Amino acid sequence: MIEQPALVLMRFGENPMQMRARLEALIDEMLDGQLMLDEALAEFEKLYIQKALARHKEHLSRTANVLGIHRNTLSKRVSTYRKQEPHPRPAKKSTARKR
Repeated sequence: MIEQPALVLMRFGENPMQMRARLEALIDEMLDGQLMLDEALAEFEKLYIQKALARHKEHLSRTANVLGIHRNTLSKRVSTYRKQEPHPRPAKKSTARKR
């Protein structure tokens, strides 16, 4: 059974109209920034998973259970996100001689 959006929003203890207004404002910002739907969905999913992992102290099985996905699916997505992160460049060693 698919829940109605208002019922889902009520589960979070927030007035559905307040949450809807916040979501609409965020969507307006994203549209103004010309963010494509696939980019918006990918970014939402990534942040959602990262927040869930943080809440569950990086415990994959618990986090996957809360998200309603298989642990292997979560593991693959986390691995993908980590590969996308920019890696800091190592500092260059100084070639100047000390006297």
